[in-house]
Amino acid sequence: MHPNPAFRNETRDRDIAFARARGFGALAVNADPAPLLSHVPFVLDDGAEMVDFHLVRSNPILRLLDEPRAAVIAVQGPDSYVSPDWYGIEDQVPTWNYVAVHLRGRIERLPDEVLLPMLDHLSEVFEDLLLPKTPWKTGKMTPDVLDRMLRMIAPCRMTIETVDGTWKLSQNKTDAVRMAAAERLERDGLGQEIAALAELMRGVTPS
Repeated sequence: MHPNPAFRNETRDRDIAFARARGFGALAVNADPAPLLSHVPFVLDDGAEMVDFHLVRSNPILRLLDEPRAAVIAVQGPDSYVSPDWYGIEDQVPTWNYVAVHLRGRIERLPDEVLLPMLDHLSEVFEDLLLPKTPWKTGKMTPDVLDRMLRMIAPCRMTIETVDGTWKLSQNKTDAVRMAAAERLERDGLGQEIAALAELMRGVTPS
């Protein structure tokens, strides 16, 4: 995460709300000879103490979970390159604005009997965001097909120990300079969800 405290002063609640709304991140664990990563959809519990997700049984991370293991889930938000020319002032340098939240804790494999309820909850959370469509449910699947799918994946859970967020939105600039950069970024930015990033830049208070 970015070390500048100007970009790390959001509340834990806002960091959690951001991660909850995204519901997708990069899971990373230490391994030999190199770290292992896997991109996973997830659901946070109401108290923001646990993250539930599943892994395909062939995933090498799963083979490390004979006992709980330290891990991080990195949740990425909007991002874009920022040209120094966009500020309208001298002696600036290129940078990259972005939002990211890291959920750190210990992950463990759960008993297989919790897998189906976990999948039902995961699909319910995201299907409800697609209303007014009728939500998809696992009960719509042919039982044999569902059983085969369940045999391919395993339920996992992270117990959250720390939450770190970076909201790098040019808070270290004056209002006028930041607004100028946001306007140019929205028009010419290079990244993902540029309009959303520009809107976040407009809404922050300079540090």
